[in-house]
Amino acid sequence: MSVFDSLGGSLQQMAMKALPGIIQQVLPGGLNALLDQLREHGYESQVNSWLGRGPNEPITAEDLQKVIGNEQVRAMATKLGIPVEQLFPTLAKALPDTVDQHSPNGELQPPKA
Repeated sequence: MSVFDSLGGSLQQMAMKALPGIIQQVLPGGLNALLDQLREHGYESQVNSWLGRGPNEPITAEDLQKVIGNEQVRAMATKLGIPVEQLFPTLAKALPDTVDQHSPNGELQPPKA
């Protein structure tokens, strides 16, 4: 069970809103760079579904682990306040909806400061 599983609805929404900003702080190029990395590793279908208007295709923790580097993992886990081993399951659950919510017109909106 991840932190997102244990959070109530409004707290989960707040955490999902913060995710792009956290990724922006940890990854050069932010969420756009992460989506580009996912596309380069063969997950273009999932990324396109998150940006599009249809249902969001899932991604697994193992898939994300293939794309995100160890230093970035530690930094994101620290900023989210979760153990490193929970980062990938948490991201796998939150990333599709987070991208969907931050791309209302099919293009990713920059995180608000």
